[in-house]
Amino acid sequence: MNEQAIPTLARLLLAGIFVRAGVSHAMDLPGMQQAISAKGFPSELALVAAIAATIILLLGGTSLLLGLRVRWGAIALIIFLIPTTLLFHGNVLDSSEGTQFLKNIGLIGGLLLLWYSGPGLLSIDGPRQRSWFGKW
Repeated sequence: MNEQAIPTLARLLLAGIFVRAGVSHAMDLPGMQQAISAKGFPSELALVAAIAATIILLLGGTSLLLGLRVRWGAIALIIFLIPTTLLFHGNVLDSSEGTQFLKNIGLIGGLLLLWYSGPGLLSIDGPRQRSWFGKW
C-alpha cells in the first residue's frame, strides 16, 4: 500500500464511526437528552449537551472524512471523547462498559496519531501540509 494512502485510509475509517454517531444522535435528540439526564444533569443542560455532542460529532467526523482541518477535527473529537468515556463508560468492571471504555481510548489514540501525522496528501488540506505542526 502506498504510504500516502495510509493516513487517508485511517481518516476514513475513523470518520465513519463519528459521522454515524452524529447522525444517530441527530435522529434521536430526546433519547440523548434522556441518557445525559440519567447521569444527573438537569434536563435543559442535557439538551444543550446533546445538541453540542451532535454538532461536534458531525463536524469532527466530516473534518476527518474530507481531510479538511483534520488536526482541529481530531482535537475536537478527543475533547468530546474524554468526558464521554469517563461519564458513560467509566464502569470498567462491567464487561460491556469496559469494552466501550477501551474502544474510546483506542479512538483517542487514533485521533492523536492523526493530529500528529496530519491528513496526508490525499485530502483537501494535503497540499498545504508542511510539517506535523504546520497549517491547522
